[in-house]
Amino acid sequence: MNEKILITSALLYGNGPLHFGHMAGSYLPAECYARFMRFTGHEVLFLSGLDEYGAAITLSAEKEKQSPQAHVDHYYKEAIKDFERFDFSFDHFSRTTWPRHKEAVVEFFQDLASQSYVEKVVTKQLYSEKDKKFLADRYVQGICPKCKYQEARGDECPKCGASFEANELIEPKSKLTKSSLTLKETEHFFLKLDLFKEQLKEWLSQKKWKPQVLNMAKQYVEDARPRCITRDLNWGIPVPNEEGKVFYVWFDAPIGYISAAKDWAEKNNDPNAWEKFWLDPKTKYVQFVGKDNIPFHSVFFPAMVMGQKRAYKQVDELPANAFFHYEGKKFSKSEGWFIELDDFFKSYSSDQIRYCLAANAPEQDDSEFSWKDFQSRNNAELVGKFGNFINRTLVFIAQRAEGKIPELKDSTVRDKKFLEDIQVLTDKIKEAHFSFHLRKSTQLIMELATCCNVYFDELKPWQLAKEDVERMKAVLAHCLVGIKALSVAAYAIIPKAANKIWNMIGFDDHLTSASFDERLKMPLNAGSPINKPEILFQKIEDKQVQKELDKLKCSQSKDDDSMIDFDSFSKVDLRVAEVLQAEQLPKSQKLLRIELDVGGERRVVVSGIKEHYNPEDLLGKKVILVANLKPAKIMGIESQGMILAASDGKMLEMPLIENLPSGSRVS
Repeated sequence: MNEKILITSALLYGNGPLHFGHMAGSYLPAECYARFMRFTGHEVLFLSGLDEYGAAITLSAEKEKQSPQAHVDHYYKEAIKDFERFDFSFDHFSRTTWPRHKEAVVEFFQDLASQSYVEKVVTKQLYSEKDKKFLADRYVQGICPKCKYQEARGDECPKCGASFEANELIEPKSKLTKSSLTLKETEHFFLKLDLFKEQLKEWLSQKKWKPQVLNMAKQYVEDARPRCITRDLNWGIPVPNEEGKVFYVWFDAPIGYISAAKDWAEKNNDPNAWEKFWLDPKTKYVQFVGKDNIPFHSVFFPAMVMGQKRAYKQVDELPANAFFHYEGKKFSKSEGWFIELDDFFKSYSSDQIRYCLAANAPEQDDSEFSWKDFQSRNNAELVGKFGNFINRTLVFIAQRAEGKIPELKDSTVRDKKFLEDIQVLTDKIKEAHFSFHLRKSTQLIMELATCCNVYFDELKPWQLAKEDVERMKAVLAHCLVGIKALSVAAYAIIPKAANKIWNMIGFDDHLTSASFDERLKMPLNAGSPINKPEILFQKIEDKQVQKELDKLKCSQSKDDDSMIDFDSFSKVDLRVAEVLQAEQLPKSQKLLRIELDVGGERRVVVSGIKEHYNPEDLLGKKVILVANLKPAKIMGIESQGMILAASDGKMLEMPLIENLPSGSRVS
């Protein structure tokens, strides 16, 4: 039975370019699913857009010396161009700065407020006297309250990964002016998430999502408490009747799925068309996200919808994926760890990368893109299995069967088994798409290609050409059924190649002019000519891969802010220091207060080494001290330097000096 299916992908944050991590996490799985659902006859509305508000936008815009609007305008154009290069089939790609998005957000807020799901609370937030304003977390840095890292961000520590509120930082400072911050009272609106706790529990109990998705959602429901939905910023959706306050981006962004549908409807001259998807309970709603977005789409946004007067469609399926990395590390343009798409598409096709990303989709655990794997999958699978069978069959027909499609007749037991195998595998491919197993669908497509190659090799048409031409033609006719099945089965993942195959075997319409099942059953036109066989995929040579790896190494060293020159290093004053006293801080399991002799000067250092060294074992030892590090207060004690130590995450070891006197310079 055909369904009406609403498909959304997490909004792309308008703060940087699209990369393979985005693609593999929430965009390509949604794109392939949308293509397949259309191909199987369902009515599909596939939406996404650019998330354009938030402090990170203003911060990066300021660095680029441009307005936030100009900043997101640039990335919106880039996103449209990049999705087109990946052959995406969005029905509409919207943005949260389009005018009616504001209306939708305000309506959501007013509905929640009218039913007492929102309350105004006086809170203490970080305030900059120098800037005369409250600072959002992205504008704040300080000492991590967990590991004492000196340059933690306002929302998390990049060293230990801890998450916290900006006002929990030790010695918080403005990231822009480096000025100290103070806590000052301000009023904000909070969504009373705890009021939805039982309703959310009941709703989640009916879901059959991935265990990791459900477990995370249920944990957030258990911990449900009022959550702030406004901020003291200028860039964002203004809160009605509240000067200088905007809605928090986590609150406004998911409403963008609804406003995107309205945007689509207006652009198609049918302003109410969005309602048949969002307001019809029979609609199937599938939301694709990465694992970092699970709480917002499984708990927060559903609660917001529960608090509306309109009965908006709730998400039915949430096939969230894990993270996708690049050569073992997180994609990062600032660190030079990324792939420039302009260069990539000069050498490789959209089908090649779509297949590779689908085959490595991080459906259960984190996975990654590597150039060696890309080369291997392309050469062994797309070229060696898939393309090889299609090319050698069509070339053989062109050379030995007058270039015409033979009649499918006189099927032997082996031929019938081959046709049955094709049917079984295409059914499995169909089920893999329906159940959001994109990775499995690529494996099954290659299993189908292998099945076809085995049949070709086993029946030896080159030998039959000498012994039994009619039997040879019958074998080739069965091979063409395999080619047709490969074309149909692969369309959702490699659409350009699939349609090219369809045309090569004699059809002059588009593959999707009929449904998946209809195409599989459609007979080939016996006696009709095939079109000239084309090579579908080019082999990737070792020298190409090495070139890409060299380019990565070069770009990383060029863009990596962590690289310093000798003059910068020479500014670090490293000194030999002798331990005079050492004691554990009473309220800490890790910190020691260590008193040092640095060439006649006594210094106190707070060091997190208690788990690896007992205080009494350090007495008389000579360590290496960073002597010109700016003092920092840790647990009320001014720490006057840092002791050097090496660690692999499990063990920690300090380099010790044997003979040099304290105060000696280390260089």
